[in-house]
Amino acid sequence: MLSETPKHVGGQVDLKSAVTENRWVSLWRSMKGYRSHYAGATGFLMLSATLNTLRFIWLQIFIDSVLPNPMDNLVNVLIAFGLGFVVLALLQGLFAFLSSKLAAETSEGMAKRLKDYIYDHLQHLSFTYHDKMSTGELIQRCTSDIDAIRRFFAEQAIGIGRITMLFTVNFVALLFMDVELAFLSVIVIPFVVAISVWFFKRVSDVYEEFQNQEAKLSTVLQENLSGVRVVKAFARQEFEIDKFETENAEKLRLGKKFMKMHATFWPTLDVITGLQLVFGYFMGAVMTINGDITIGMFVAYTAIIIYIIMPIRILGRLIVQTSQAIVSFDRLLEILRQDRVPLGKDDANPVETVSGAITFEHVSFAYDPEIPVLKDVSFEAKAGQTVALLGSTGSGKTSLLALLPRFYDYTSGSIKLDGVELRDYPREFLRDHIGIVEQEPFLFSRSIRENIAYGVAKDVSEDDILDAAKAAAIHESIMSFPEGYDTIVGEKGVTLSGGQKQRVALARAILKNPKILILDDATSAVDTETESQIRDALQRMMGERTTFIIAHRIQSVMVADLILVMDKGEIIQRGTHDELMQAEGHYRRIYEMQARIESELESEMA
Repeated sequence: MLSETPKHVGGQVDLKSAVTENRWVSLWRSMKGYRSHYAGATGFLMLSATLNTLRFIWLQIFIDSVLPNPMDNLVNVLIAFGLGFVVLALLQGLFAFLSSKLAAETSEGMAKRLKDYIYDHLQHLSFTYHDKMSTGELIQRCTSDIDAIRRFFAEQAIGIGRITMLFTVNFVALLFMDVELAFLSVIVIPFVVAISVWFFKRVSDVYEEFQNQEAKLSTVLQENLSGVRVVKAFARQEFEIDKFETENAEKLRLGKKFMKMHATFWPTLDVITGLQLVFGYFMGAVMTINGDITIGMFVAYTAIIIYIIMPIRILGRLIVQTSQAIVSFDRLLEILRQDRVPLGKDDANPVETVSGAITFEHVSFAYDPEIPVLKDVSFEAKAGQTVALLGSTGSGKTSLLALLPRFYDYTSGSIKLDGVELRDYPREFLRDHIGIVEQEPFLFSRSIRENIAYGVAKDVSEDDILDAAKAAAIHESIMSFPEGYDTIVGEKGVTLSGGQKQRVALARAILKNPKILILDDATSAVDTETESQIRDALQRMMGERTTFIIAHRIQSVMVADLILVMDKGEIIQRGTHDELMQAEGHYRRIYEMQARIESELESEMA
C-alpha cells in the first residue's frame, strides 16, 4: 500500500519518510525543522560552560596576581575584578536561559508534531491493523511514550550537549594548568562508560516490559470503563477488580525490578565518581605543596574538577534515561512503519456520478489466509434495487458488505461499481457515496444534532436535520428530551436506548443522502411498530438508491428485489420472496418458523 503525507499537521515534516531501519537515523530525520534550535541550544550551552570556567580562571588570576602584590589602586582593582565576576555570571545566566528556551521549543514542538502525526497516521491505518491492536495499547503509545520522547528532547538530548561542553571546556582548562593533573582527574571515565553501557542494555529490556505491562493495564481499564454497564449488569465487579489487581501487581513487580536496578547503579556510580573527586583533591594538594601548581591554580582546580566529575556522573544517568526514550521511540516507530491506506483524495474518479449498479464476480475474501470468510460469491444488483442478505451469524453477510466501501479489499474475484473495478475508485470517493447504519452504531459524546449531521461535510439546515430525524422515526423521541436536539448523548450514546441509537444513526445516513445504502440489521433494537414506521420511510428512500439490507426478520427483507441466503461464506439461495417461498430450502424454513412464533405470540396475547 502507498503512503500519504498528512494534510492536517500544518506543513510539518512527513514523519513517515523519516522512518528507517536505524532508530538513530529516524530520530535525527524526525528533528527536521528543529535541528537549528538544538544546535543553537548546544551553542549557547558551550558559551555558558566557557563563561562558567572563566569565572574560576578569573579567580585564579586574582589569587595569584592581585593578592600577593599590594597596589596603590587596590580598591579600583577589586572593583574591576568584582565587576568581572558579575559580568561573567550575568552572561552565563543569559546564555543558559537562551539554551533552555531553545531546548523547550524543541521538546514541546517535537511532542506536538509527534502527537499530530501519530493521530493523523492512526486515522489512515487499515481496519486490519485496528482489529489487531488494542485501544489501551495505542493510547499508551500516544501519551506515555510521546511524553518520554518529550523529556528526552527537553533533558537528555540537550543534557548530552551540556555535559559534553562542560567536560570539554573544563578539561581543556585543566590541560593549560597542568597536563598530568588533567589526566589524573579523568581516569574513571572508561569504567563509568563501561558500567553505563552494560546497564543501558539491561534497563532497556526491563523498561520495555514495564511499558508493555502499563499498556495492558490501560487496556483493562479502558475496556472496564467502556463496558461498565455490562460489568454491573452481570455483577462482575469482583472479577474485574481481581483482573485489574493481577495486571497491576505485575506492573508493580516490573516497577520494583526497574527501581532495584537503579538503586544498584546510582550508588555504584556515586562511589566511583566520589573516589575520583577525593583522588583529584589529594593529588592537587600534593602538587601545590610541592610547588608544581600555585595556590590560585589549586583553588580554581577544586572548582573545575567538580565540573569534570559532574558530567561524568551525569553521563551515566543520561545513558540510562536515554534508553527509556529509545524504547518509547521504537514503540512509536512500530506504528509509523505501518503502511497508510490511501484515501485517494487527489486521485481522478473513474466516473463523475454513481448510479449504484454493483456486480460481484467469483469474489473470495479472508481476514486470515487460512480461514476464508467468503467463497466464490457472485450476484448482480442493478441501480436502485434493494438486495437483502439473510443467514446465520458468521455466514459472511457483514464481511461481504464491508468490501463495498473498501474497509477491506477482496482476496480474489472482481467487484464492479457501474462497470468499473472497485479498486479503481478512491476510498474517499466510495465512502462519500455510501451510507452505512451498523447493528451497533457508534455515537459521539456530542449533541444529537451534531451526531445526525456528522456524515455531511457541508453545513446543513435545521429543516434537513428534522426531515432526516422524522424519516428515521426518532423526531418525537428527541423532542421529548428537555433540550431536544441539543441534548448531549453520553459516551458512545450510552444515555440513549439501543433503538434510539439505531434511529439516530439511521437519520445520519438518511441526511447524507448516499447513492448506496447499507443497513446492517439496522432495526434489530426497535419494536415492531417503530420498525414498520422506519420500513415505510426506507421504502420511500430506497426507490432512489441501491440498498443492501442485512436482517434476521423476514418482514424486513420481503420487499427486496433480490434476497441472498448465505451460509459459511457462500450463497446457498437467491431470488425474490415469492420465488424463494416456492422452493424448499433455508429461506422457507426461516419464514415458517418466524410465522409460527408470531402466531403463537398473537394467540397468547389474545
